[in-house]
Amino acid sequence: MTGEPISALVVEDDPLLAEAHQTFVRRVPGFVVAGVAGCGSAALQFIARHPVDLVLLDFYLPDMSGLEVCRSLRAHGAAVDVIAVTSARDLDVVRSALAYGVVQYLLKPFSFTTFRDRLERYADYRRQMSGGAAVEQRDLDRALAALREPAAAQGPKGLSADTLAAVVRHLRAAGNLSAADVAAAVGISRVTARRYLEHLAGQHLADRTQRHSGTGRPEFLYRWSGN
Repeated sequence: MTGEPISALVVEDDPLLAEAHQTFVRRVPGFVVAGVAGCGSAALQFIARHPVDLVLLDFYLPDMSGLEVCRSLRAHGAAVDVIAVTSARDLDVVRSALAYGVVQYLLKPFSFTTFRDRLERYADYRRQMSGGAAVEQRDLDRALAALREPAAAQGPKGLSADTLAAVVRHLRAAGNLSAADVAAAVGISRVTARRYLEHLAGQHLADRTQRHSGTGRPEFLYRWSGN
């Protein structure tokens, strides 16, 4: 990652979790901890006084809810991005969070791998949205896709996350592809390509159809169907 590091404010009232989240942030290249706040009012005061790119916000705070923090940030014109880091699973809370511009919603408990994945997606989104004053539709689509990338792209045990991401990219770009097509594009064997494609189909992220050539066994074609 190039350029200035992304500064993150950890907002968490549990001291042990706050320390853990700080450690997690420091382990992700390109991110730094701007500070820690144990309640909503402290977070708002910190943001008013210090430049912050990202807020990692717990929604259950001792003085106000995370939604109230988001509401205050937007009311005061703060352009800081927010990732919810919370155990709040109520659908109305999630909808309200999205309405206030929360860019990611991370449910506790989670592993460092999941945490790092969300931060890396956010960093990719920021890169896509940097540059000139205007964007093309395809640039905007790519930026938003960086946030929406399905969690299945991490892959189950035995599948490489990098290879799976490459397979997804080719499916998105090229439409109907066979295992042989993907194998040639990604640089893997056809058997390996079929494993990744079948995984995506099993997760309902790819549609699978048959192509009959008239002789021999039918060939399967795969098309990306995820968001």
